[in-house]
Amino acid sequence: MLKQSLGQRLLQKLSPQQIQLMKLLQIPTATLDQRIQEELESNPALEEGEEGAEDVFDIKSENEAEEGEQKEDDFELDDYLKEYIEDDPSSYKLRGDSYVEDEEKSIPIALETSFHEHLHLQLGLADWESDKEEMIAKQVIGSIDEDGYLRRETDAIIDDIIFAHSIEVRNEDIEKVIAIVQRFDPPGVGCRDLRECLILQLTAKIEKGEENHIVAKTLALRILENYFEEFSKKHFQKLQKQLFISENELRDAIEEILKLNPKPASSVDGGISDSTNYVVPDFIISNREGELDLSLNNKNAPDLKINDHYMEMLSSYKDNTSGRRSTKKERDAIMFIKQKIDSAKWFIDAIKQRQETLFNTMYAIMQFQYDFFLQGDEKVIRPMILKDIAEITGLDISTVSRVANSKFVQTEFGTKRLKSFFSESLQTSDGTEVSTVEVKNILLEIVNGEDKRRPLSDEKLKDMLQEKSYNIARRTVAKYREQLNIPVARLRKEL
Repeated sequence: MLKQSLGQRLLQKLSPQQIQLMKLLQIPTATLDQRIQEELESNPALEEGEEGAEDVFDIKSENEAEEGEQKEDDFELDDYLKEYIEDDPSSYKLRGDSYVEDEEKSIPIALETSFHEHLHLQLGLADWESDKEEMIAKQVIGSIDEDGYLRRETDAIIDDIIFAHSIEVRNEDIEKVIAIVQRFDPPGVGCRDLRECLILQLTAKIEKGEENHIVAKTLALRILENYFEEFSKKHFQKLQKQLFISENELRDAIEEILKLNPKPASSVDGGISDSTNYVVPDFIISNREGELDLSLNNKNAPDLKINDHYMEMLSSYKDNTSGRRSTKKERDAIMFIKQKIDSAKWFIDAIKQRQETLFNTMYAIMQFQYDFFLQGDEKVIRPMILKDIAEITGLDISTVSRVANSKFVQTEFGTKRLKSFFSESLQTSDGTEVSTVEVKNILLEIVNGEDKRRPLSDEKLKDMLQEKSYNIARRTVAKYREQLNIPVARLRKEL
């Protein structure tokens, strides 16, 4: 049974400008220029500014958004033209007057042969029995992943060939070609798993007649072929008993295995990607004789302003319609211009607010972690959560989170991820609160200094941390160890 009722609800709805600002806050400096270029291409009323424009931080925010939708008959054209002609909107500048234009806006990337190109070059040198085999080889190479492994099933490759070339092939055809591709450089390429990859690399070394440590290599190959599970789990005593070998012989064999490359694609210049990823800092903190100085990195962001041609169109339109009522066609034209100018001013204002929000948030973080930015010692990082910075800046916690996400700060001690400065607190035995970052660093120091023949268990690590006055539970030690990518004691064991 349907029933209607009347009620009141209070809802908060974000305006298009607020949504745009939230999206811009999430964009790191490395991709901000791309976002600005997209806006420049889509809106002709927006253009890059010129020297002499006012600094972004000196501009007072204007309320450009109109409340609600106005009907065409209620729109006062003269008031609108007065707003945009007599009160000409200011340009916005993302860089200070001291900024010097570099010859290059972005970091140059060296051209180099990619991993797949390296394989395709060898494809043409191989002795194929038929064009069909070469076609299968191309499909196999295209299925090899970024580490150099062929993790796609044979049946899936057959389906791909049938779909792309309308040719039926058998499992034996695929396996034969895979065996040929696995002899390509680098050794180990095209393998299905780590064990097969290491076996092929070691076999290639032995077949090349490398006489150095040939006994250790032969033993290592035997371990990989027959005792891989015991080796991967570091059951060294079990290996010694089953192989009837001494500890020194086992150590020599393991050293030969550790020389192998678990990711064969990485041995090719450039790896699988055609470019190298660089970290572009969003903030720069400098130490000027004991005083910290914060600046935003706006290297790749152009200055923005309203297109002068659009302003001239408005001025000309006012002169042409002076003393008479405008036609519908003329009013449609001015509405189009208004929409483009509004959109440009909203974007400019959002960029300005983004810069101010980023600066204010980073300044609060810098003040909160002042000792670290002066000394560079992670042990002095104070416990800090999003709420702390939100209370200092007056911003919402979600806004601070957007700023901290995917942002980096350049310091004299290296470039740091902003999220690394946020941590929970841990209480010491004397009641002092310390950052979990400090505890993790101490934990890492203990593990690095342990005897690898007898690595410390989580229980022992807990006891050692408690001896250093850190009040911590064993399960917390295990959690921090996993966050630091430190394996369990058994897997840290060495001979």
